[in-house]
Amino acid sequence: MLGALGVLGVLIAIVIGVIVASPLAQKAIDELTLPLQYSSIIRTQAADKHLPPDLIAAVIYAETKFDARTSPTGAEGLMQIEPQTAEFLARRSGATNFHTSDLGTPAVNIAYGTYYLRYLLNEYHGSLVAALAAYNGGETNVDHWIVRFGGGASGLRIDDIPFPETRAYVQRVLQAQQDYRHTYPKQLGYG
Repeated sequence: MLGALGVLGVLIAIVIGVIVASPLAQKAIDELTLPLQYSSIIRTQAADKHLPPDLIAAVIYAETKFDARTSPTGAEGLMQIEPQTAEFLARRSGATNFHTSDLGTPAVNIAYGTYYLRYLLNEYHGSLVAALAAYNGGETNVDHWIVRFGGGASGLRIDDIPFPETRAYVQRVLQAQQDYRHTYPKQLGYG
């Protein structure tokens, strides 16, 4: 037999269960634990750069969790682009009126970040692991790792990445990509 406190505990558990199971509550939980903003910009840039939108959302999540800021190393915006990388991308893309301060604008930052991601995927012959490792740890490091472990860019495995931070970053992006596709299929244009 349950006492008054036991009955109250069961009722509270039932109410919490109903609230958590509701679609509205689930949406609020998703927005806190796996935020998504700028989905129309993400979809547009995904189409323009031939990238999966869930990958773009996952990179933004891994970099800033959609909270744009400047890092201690000077990387800026949602996709954490370093000013010298942005200048390289501006020259490469033919931009004529680019200022690094533009990286604080979400649309510009996502455009440059996706351009860089596409560039890296092309450089590493479609190897997502190599491209993500380069996005985080730099192309020079990834080039050394590819030579060190052999097999070309497609042979680079997550376990081959000697920098713990970069290895964790690649794993985080790949997991977040799956989570975004599952959680936000309509917002990202999958459903």
